[in-house]
Amino acid sequence: MRVLYINNDGGGFADYVTVSEGTTVDQFFKDKMQGHKPDDYLIRVNRQPVPCDYVLQENDRVTVTPTKIEGASV
Repeated sequence: MRVLYINNDGGGFADYVTVSEGTTVDQFFKDKMQGHKPDDYLIRVNRQPVPCDYVLQENDRVTVTPTKIEGASV
């Protein structure tokens, strides 16, 4: 099935990607953001925060936005 993936990390990009039926948000993040921790990102589906076990649906919009900006002063 197809979902819109918006990655706001770094330069950012948006594109439709194909995922398997039954893919959870946690599985999607681990596949697309290898080496990153979910705790460092705000992950939304259709502009709403969702639990990690949310199962993606056809045409969902998945947005991954960092909550910590590297090099930013605190």
